[in-house]
Amino acid sequence: MSICEISAPVARRPAVRRTTCVPAGFRQCGDLAWREHGEAVEIVHRLDVATICDSAMLTGLIRLVDDGIITGQRAFEEAAVGIIRTCAATEARAWAAFYDNSLRELRTGTSPFGPVHRRARSLVAGDSLLEVGSCFGFLALQCAEDGYRVQACDISAGAVGLLTLAARRRHTEVDATVGDATALPFDDSSVDTVTLIHLLEHLDESAAQVALSEALRVARRRVVVAVPYEDRPSEHFGHLVRLTEVDLRRWTAGLDHAGTQYFEDHGGWLILTLR
Repeated sequence: MSICEISAPVARRPAVRRTTCVPAGFRQCGDLAWREHGEAVEIVHRLDVATICDSAMLTGLIRLVDDGIITGQRAFEEAAVGIIRTCAATEARAWAAFYDNSLRELRTGTSPFGPVHRRARSLVAGDSLLEVGSCFGFLALQCAEDGYRVQACDISAGAVGLLTLAARRRHTEVDATVGDATALPFDDSSVDTVTLIHLLEHLDESAAQVALSEALRVARRRVVVAVPYEDRPSEHFGHLVRLTEVDLRRWTAGLDHAGTQYFEDHGGWLILTLR
């Protein structure tokens, strides 16, 4: 999702601030509390530099989505970024804490998304990696810290900027670039493994097939794909389609590759081997 770059107006704009206790007039919803304030939804939270992380932020916001308080991708993303930015006295300190805590929980396995990252890291072939649709770049950073030569690509300039700053602060080499998955700004056969982790559900069928073709063009050895299996697309994450193994097999049927492997592990996986 393009959580790091928000510009379009939303119907029910979230206004976020940190508090040490829930103010009067707010309704508790998990770790967050909210109230309607004119045309906005005012959200308060108690997350700080010790507790802010990807899973804590998402868990609270998904409760608001489930209760119908936040609707749509734009409102969800504004609220998410608002929570991160307000968890510390400065924005730089807030983002640093968010990255460090999120990476720590992914490494230790305490993040719900940890098994997906662990599996993706285990499937890298060769010594170089391109993560397509990197968003915050948590996978790219982990792989670089594992010793791989890593490039990352995302359509959001905001996401690329945040990843670049985080990599520099952590003394981790990640070459992050703004680019579209359907027109990757990389040379043919220029990297060993290309990953598309929870990306294809953001694309329609035609764009997904082009993205897979582009990944095959850039990869030397393998393309690794992961998708969530959902009862319905998560609109707040910007998901457009509900995917199954049938979709993955159909999308790859006409592509030029040496073979495919499908399996399930916290969603669906596809490995495409290059000729």
